[in-house]
Amino acid sequence: MTSDNLTPPVGHVALIGNFPPRKCGIATFTADLREALVTTNRDLRLTTVAVTDTGQTHAYPQEVGYEIGQHEADDYAAAADHINALNPDAVSIQHEFGIFGGAAGSYLLKLTERLRAPVVTTLHTVLTDPTADQRRVMMRLAEQSARLVVMTEMGRTILTRDWNISPDKIAVIPHGIPDVPFLDPAFQKHNFGLDGRQVVLTFGLLSPNKGIENMIDALPDLAEAHPDLVYVVLGATHPHLVAHEGEAYREKLQAQAVALGVADHLMFVNEYVDAPILQAWLSAADIYVTPYLNEAQITSGTLAYAVGLGKAVVSTPYWHARELLADDVGALVPFGDPKALAAEIGDLLTNQGRRDRLRSRAYDVGRKAIWPVVGRSYLDLLAEARAGGRPSSPVRNLRAGKRIPPVSTLAAVDRMMDGCGMLQHGRSTIPDRRHGYCLDDNARALMLAVELKAEGVEIDRATRIAGTCAAFVESAWDDDRNAFRNFMGYQRNWLEDIGSQDSHGRGLWALGRAVAGTDDHGLKLWATGLAERVIPASAELTSPRARAFATLGLVDWLSVYPGHRPARTLLDVFSTQLHDLLREQRRPDWLWFEPVLAYDNARLPEALIRAGRHLGRPEMVADGLAALGWLAGMQTGDGGHFRPVGTESFGRLYSRPLPFDQQPVDAWAMIDACLAAFEADGDTEWRRHAEAALDWYLGRNDLGLRLATADGGCYDGLQVDRVNLNQGAESILAFQFSVSAMRRLHRLAQGDAEQEVVARARR
Repeated sequence: MTSDNLTPPVGHVALIGNFPPRKCGIATFTADLREALVTTNRDLRLTTVAVTDTGQTHAYPQEVGYEIGQHEADDYAAAADHINALNPDAVSIQHEFGIFGGAAGSYLLKLTERLRAPVVTTLHTVLTDPTADQRRVMMRLAEQSARLVVMTEMGRTILTRDWNISPDKIAVIPHGIPDVPFLDPAFQKHNFGLDGRQVVLTFGLLSPNKGIENMIDALPDLAEAHPDLVYVVLGATHPHLVAHEGEAYREKLQAQAVALGVADHLMFVNEYVDAPILQAWLSAADIYVTPYLNEAQITSGTLAYAVGLGKAVVSTPYWHARELLADDVGALVPFGDPKALAAEIGDLLTNQGRRDRLRSRAYDVGRKAIWPVVGRSYLDLLAEARAGGRPSSPVRNLRAGKRIPPVSTLAAVDRMMDGCGMLQHGRSTIPDRRHGYCLDDNARALMLAVELKAEGVEIDRATRIAGTCAAFVESAWDDDRNAFRNFMGYQRNWLEDIGSQDSHGRGLWALGRAVAGTDDHGLKLWATGLAERVIPASAELTSPRARAFATLGLVDWLSVYPGHRPARTLLDVFSTQLHDLLREQRRPDWLWFEPVLAYDNARLPEALIRAGRHLGRPEMVADGLAALGWLAGMQTGDGGHFRPVGTESFGRLYSRPLPFDQQPVDAWAMIDACLAAFEADGDTEWRRHAEAALDWYLGRNDLGLRLATADGGCYDGLQVDRVNLNQGAESILAFQFSVSAMRRLHRLAQGDAEQEVVARARR
């Protein structure tokens, strides 16, 4: 037998960050990442959430579907609820301390702590000397993120060395760059009136930490040797700087150039340029320079762009530059050294051969970080995060007190009912009429209504539901074809002439259960009359599960009508065939009826156990118990919790089951089968397995997430990373049946305990 890890695809991603037309590098990055993801997977659905700075309004494009006010604490929780309702596969967050509200951006935690989908956080800044608030926020954000993305190996080193974050949680994905041709600078110079000029370029929002002063100080030496030189400073002044002092900083730099006599060699382009204009300017540059003042810059998008476009780059040795420009991809000069800047830039302006070698190496390195490559890396990482689920979702032990959830209302069932029957599917808790009805669900709802009415649960409502579902079962039977139909459209038109064998088996099961369980004389007469026609027609069933469902109905039927020869004959035939199938297929490591595991697995051994007891065939009971015990082992996770066979396992020969997607109907089947096993041999181990299956609904499962709801409803299954938030008929009914069966098992176990006490007293 083999074991496989399941990595599901990502079909829906929520993006959170700044977004254009907000003017900042992270806004550009988020937009570029969004485009890269869509380009990589045209079928990908994206939900984009933009963070808007205080006092501003932006004419966001249609791609932005939701907006968070940066300093509005309540906006973050509301955004999380909105994202949860959309149920994305993963969430990608662009993080910079200054773009979120609260101390050190702590409002972001109000969002991340509420998200259900796994979070992948891209860190645009990695600090080595954080404040107490920054450390607190970052550590909590790291805990709530399934993965962290940094853009350099130095970022990974800092996170592991200074923040003690596991390297397994960290991915290095370079800053994306546009995929553009390798062009000669002269190609674009004409567009900017720079024909015949040697162009040195710096790009980015203008602020004092960029080291522009040092580059201006280098201009006198450069201009003397290269009279045709122009130094272009491209980019608007940082909005925060403008808000505090206007354009005072830019004016200071201009005054510096005038004082040095190089004003004619300095060109300010005071604009926030879009991507095409930026690419044109970069293409026109002979040399790109980043004279930053501080080594603690982990990422520079402008540097990445320049390398990607094949520029000869001169830079101070901040972290990103040291890493990206290694191996002679670019030239590094000391911090705060105008003479070194002048010497290195001057040499490259003079030595065209060296300049072209740097350009060629830079362009080659850049191919590894073009946006299509980066987009694929992000999609792969998001899928990996999805497979790993939320980091805060461990399996939790919820069995303290051995409590059974109270289900004393049929409200969840009733909300799926109309005058025709029980609708199949729901969108959240709302019936989805597009999918109509089916015999499978109405047969099960009939059984549940009969069962809960007998327990005294909402007798009037149970009576109404039983009557409606009985009418549906009656209409599903086609006397002309001697068969059940299964699917009915919402317009009450049958969608097929003959239904599946499983639906036929479930129809007979419901009739047997109704006859055995109801105290309603009229309902019993109806069920008896229809069963008289259904039982003979059931002899044509060949599917093992259809025979198992029919077998369960025949046992119930014969408990009321023990002398019914056609039913007894059919029970003997079906149970013998199931028993023979088990004996033929089993082998030392595979004690099962088939070479595969599929849906409703526990119904097969349950049918064998119940039929064997009714027919007085102990060997059949023993083999059924053995098969159920083997299945229980296959459906137990590493933590001892119940893990039903995932739908991804279906069709895999002689293999251990894959864990997802997990369905509520399998937990119900396991509980019912364990009840049958306990009735057969009294082994308390069956009660333990049944309790584990019930706990699966309550959150003791692979993801630690609850499926059962307070009104007796149930979500539609456990996916690889989350709960399916829809509530369909099958899931609701499965949970209701599970609780009812568990109550019977507890009552039976209590009765056995009381009998043992009496026996001991007599001895």
